[in-house]
Amino acid sequence: MTAPHPKPLRCAVYTRVSTDVGLEQDFNSLEAQREACEAYIKSQTHEGWRLIKTRFDDGGFSGGNMERPALQALLDEIRERRLDIVVVYKVDRLTRSLADFAKLVELFDANGVSFVSVTQSFNTTTSMGRLTLNVLLSFAQFEREVTGERIRDKIAASKKKGMWMGGVVPLGYMVKDRKLIVVPEEAETVRLIFDRYQELCSLPALQRDLRERGVVTRRRTLATGREIGGIPFLVGALVSLLRNRTYLGEINHRGKSYPGEHDAIVEKDVFDTVQDILDANRRGHREHWRKSEALLIGKLFEDRGNRMTPSYAIKRGVRYRYYVSAALAQGNKAEAGSVRRVAAQHIEDCVVAALRDAGILDDVAGDLRETVQDVVDRITVSNSAIAITLQADANANASPEPIQLAWTPPNHRRLRSMTAPDGEQEPTAPPSRSRIRAEARARLLTATAIGRAWLDQLLQGDVRDLAAIAERENRSERSVRMILSLAFLAPDIVKAAIEGTLPRGHGLSTLTDLPMDWAEQRMVLGFGRSASRFEV
Repeated sequence: MTAPHPKPLRCAVYTRVSTDVGLEQDFNSLEAQREACEAYIKSQTHEGWRLIKTRFDDGGFSGGNMERPALQALLDEIRERRLDIVVVYKVDRLTRSLADFAKLVELFDANGVSFVSVTQSFNTTTSMGRLTLNVLLSFAQFEREVTGERIRDKIAASKKKGMWMGGVVPLGYMVKDRKLIVVPEEAETVRLIFDRYQELCSLPALQRDLRERGVVTRRRTLATGREIGGIPFLVGALVSLLRNRTYLGEINHRGKSYPGEHDAIVEKDVFDTVQDILDANRRGHREHWRKSEALLIGKLFEDRGNRMTPSYAIKRGVRYRYYVSAALAQGNKAEAGSVRRVAAQHIEDCVVAALRDAGILDDVAGDLRETVQDVVDRITVSNSAIAITLQADANANASPEPIQLAWTPPNHRRLRSMTAPDGEQEPTAPPSRSRIRAEARARLLTATAIGRAWLDQLLQGDVRDLAAIAERENRSERSVRMILSLAFLAPDIVKAAIEGTLPRGHGLSTLTDLPMDWAEQRMVLGFGRSASRFEV
């Protein structure tokens, strides 16, 4: 029996010398390195190694940096996945920096490329070669950590002397010769914010006041060239500004402040008064949280990072609870995420069920709200999923990855259904005893199949979210959400739709507006204790 041919492996040779002396000779150091590498590749022909024609030679370039033409061309080939093995004469031909070497190996691994040194028996295609690589990377990691410690110590010592060491420059200052210089116009804005907060004693009220006055954040250009800022202040930005001790002429470092070299903008008595108001309001909020019936208060965020705060509405004497995006509540509808408002009971039930399924919550709960607050760090909700991030010490056995739930927001339009009093038979009669029309049945089955296909695409990551489906299908997000809800129909309801035994009057529009719970679906459609009447 003939042995199978090995898979061809594309090999590239990289050569380098530090000086250009002797490069004009017919046989120079670059040629000597290349000859040795080509001979090694030829010796591995039985393993499928094949030399590519492109040459990667750097003559007169130091190994202390990565700015070498041939090396960059080699890395481009690797990123394009046109190579399988890189062969060099010695490791230092590639680089003399451990930190750069670690970056190169990371790039090689990410693109499935192995690395071979001819004269040092260094070959990452073998287990011994990978062991040697790990030892070298350990030294590289040590070098990075020691360098980081030196930098941190330097920054700490400089800040203790009151020196500005970089970062985002606070509103009211500019940097000149590595020192903070007061900008008079912006300094007046900072003083206005402090003064108005003393008078209003409320962050939302301060936010509205500044919006009416046309006060916006500072415009600045990032290193990428993108311009940010020039927008109304959000509550978070106002808190950061009001808490910033830089305005007292101090430099902050790791929770401590030191006298700075720059001038103060705000008087100390004004600053202290503002801190007292902020602290008092925070204590009041905490007390409100303790009294609130909202299970997820302080933990729920939408996919643009805005906190979702508890709210409610009273309709016909009935109180309905919601969580509302803070951006929407503050009038910034454009800044809100894909889920702007969600029924509180629905999202709370989903989260509690997920925590119980993961073994984080016991079925017998004491103070459920307190337990959820203790174990959950953050819940992010989008129009296609819920991500639950746990506290680091919530469960020693829990995965550090967030708990991911496929989810679509329920339709806000509420269903009207009758519930019989205790002891009485539940109503099971449908709007009509005749069966669903053939045309309506066909539309329903087609939409259900489409909804299930979209759900599979979301779960498998083939599409990002509902907005992507809507754009692809040239539909509105509301239409996509309605069709997707058909993927969550109870099995007996789907069976009735397939067999054509659904009562007339329960078509596509009815079934896209059902609750998520199967028992509630059956109750709404009349699939109760007398469900056999409808041949389901």
